[in-house]
Amino acid sequence: MSSNTSPVILGKNDFRLLKQFASNFSDSPAASEMSLAYELNRAIVVEDDQLPEDSIRLNSQVRVLELTTNREMEFSIVMPNLADITQQRISILTPMGAALIGLCKGETVEWKMPAGIRKLKILDVRSA
Repeated sequence: MSSNTSPVILGKNDFRLLKQFASNFSDSPAASEMSLAYELNRAIVVEDDQLPEDSIRLNSQVRVLELTTNREMEFSIVMPNLADITQQRISILTPMGAALIGLCKGETVEWKMPAGIRKLKILDVRSA
């Protein structure tokens, strides 16, 4: 999914919820790089109270800079049933949501989109 080599750090509660959810959408255990399952397979799971304060988790408010266009965006990463682009809530199942989950403020991530590669720098993370 991304060329980011930073570890994905998830709390146990998010990991359990996302792992169960992702298993319903994955055709095979060998998840493609464009999937939430891929990110979960490479995750470091910690106790929820041990998560870095600036790590992206479910319901985090995230501000990023798209490096190719120099455009800032702000949104929350949520479960699919809560996604609403008009409310700046994107699904964890989107390529952007899956690419960002578990990363921290200051990190940069690249991911594939139909129109090409996008590169984002994480400027700020606020937990819900």
